[in-house]
Amino acid sequence: MFSNNSTPFVWKRFNGALIEGSILDEVESALKREKVAGHKLKVCIGTDSQFYNTKIDFATVIVILREHKGGFMYIPRFTSQRKMGLKERMILEVSKSIEIAYPLCDVLDRNNVELEVHADINTDPSFKSNIALKEAMGYILSMGFEFKAKPDAFASSSCADKCV
Repeated sequence: MFSNNSTPFVWKRFNGALIEGSILDEVESALKREKVAGHKLKVCIGTDSQFYNTKIDFATVIVILREHKGGFMYIPRFTSQRKMGLKERMILEVSKSIEIAYPLCDVLDRNNVELEVHADINTDPSFKSNIALKEAMGYILSMGFEFKAKPDAFASSSCADKCV
């Protein structure tokens, strides 16, 4: 769980501080702390990637939003040396988001917090990423998650984009 093949993800806060212990425990603790403070919460998960000469860097984010009060996030990063086309890369981004979202479901249900999975895929057919829209939407919805794509997918297109 929460790994890149056999290597566990290294989870960090946006400021770079390492998360000690389980990310599930960290998220549950944060949700409880924020609820006690009176915040209405929502969690959004998204992944973005950046292609370089011989590698693809990925970042996935768990964004915890406080309604009208900002938010904070947790991030693991990973790299792939495997060559892949754009469509395959978009679907891999979605699969990484789902890999993170699925184990969090029990934590979110216990704390009555909504979840959205964001895909860094444009709904406008004139953009290249649109090639993977139908598959990504089907994948996310079939897993029972709420789906958001650009321009509404800020977790992937803004938050993860800043971390990759």
